[in-house]
Amino acid sequence: MVPSPSNPQQIQQFLSSVLSQRGPNSVPYDESTKWLIRQHLLNLISSYPSLEPKTATFIHNDGRSVNLLQADGTIPMPYHGVTYNIPVIIWLLESYPRHPPCVYVNPTADMIIKRPHAHVTPSGLVSLPYLQNWVYPSSNLVDLVSDLGAAFARDPPLYSRRRPVPSPSPPPSHDPSLTRPPPPTAAADQRPFPPSPYGRVQHVHHNQHQQQQSDDAAEVYKRNAINKMVEMVHGDLSSMRRDREAEAESLLSLQGGLRRREEEINRGLKEMVEEKETLEQQLQIISMNTDVLDSWVRENQGKTKTLVDVDVDVDKVFECVDALSKQMLECTASDLAIEDAVYALDKGFQDGVVPFDQYLRSVRLLSREQFFHRATGSKVRAAQMEAQVHAIAGRLHS
Repeated sequence: MVPSPSNPQQIQQFLSSVLSQRGPNSVPYDESTKWLIRQHLLNLISSYPSLEPKTATFIHNDGRSVNLLQADGTIPMPYHGVTYNIPVIIWLLESYPRHPPCVYVNPTADMIIKRPHAHVTPSGLVSLPYLQNWVYPSSNLVDLVSDLGAAFARDPPLYSRRRPVPSPSPPPSHDPSLTRPPPPTAAADQRPFPPSPYGRVQHVHHNQHQQQQSDDAAEVYKRNAINKMVEMVHGDLSSMRRDREAEAESLLSLQGGLRRREEEINRGLKEMVEEKETLEQQLQIISMNTDVLDSWVRENQGKTKTLVDVDVDVDKVFECVDALSKQMLECTASDLAIEDAVYALDKGFQDGVVPFDQYLRSVRLLSREQFFHRATGSKVRAAQMEAQVHAIAGRLHS
């Protein structure tokens, strides 16, 4: 059990720390309701300072144990003009605040639970209409405790245990005339206790009172020592938890950076692989073109020596290897010739040699013819590319 601090600021820090804790010891509440749980407990402590928020292990009926928040302390109960304090424990279960909390009456060693009771079972479990008619999110702990005090005022759930006090016996005497009647205090001790809550008449001697004071002092010292040790352990655990949380945050940040670098490296590696494949394809094309040029140079290297002193026909210098190449050569030559003719017409029109009507008619006819030559050249170029692709594929498969 983790005891809560005593002042409001420390209570707020305690609740914030508990509700934001992560790990196996964290409280199992829904993240969307943790802020409302914190407000319910702060309002409860503000209205009833005798209650303290704590964390403790709650064991379900099926044997499961879970770390939960609780409000432990006393609630005021007016009875016959006197206010009594009823010790209770309010457990905030995992489904809180969508479902009601679990309330237990927590009697001390000198108290007993009234049997039967309309709202309290012999085990201390409290059942009230307010708990049965719990409505989320309007129901809250402050109204619950107020309803508990009103219900207990009508029917107190606890009573003090009756402790009979032995009457002092008279001293022995053989003379009946010397025998004294018992003192009136002894007769008063033999009367029954009134049935009022926490009402208890104490008749003790002076030496018994001193012994009880010494026992109480020892108990107080023991309790203070235990509380001090618990506070020290709690402080050490809080410090260790903060250190571990800071270390975990740094490790998570480092992990995020490493993941980003991994993504960048994978992306760069993929781009390098794609670039390598593209370069290999280009290298194959260049190698094939180099082989073609080398073969052409070897075939035509001897012709230059025999044609030095011979009048060579320009149109027969280049020999086409196939019909597509011959057609491509004719289309290209016609296109360039028309381009030169149009240039000459432009020059003649600017110099005033060619009339305007004749210039327009000639340019229109030449442009139409040039369009057909260029369209035919585009088709021939596409057919040549397709034939080249088939040739490359055949070489690769071979």
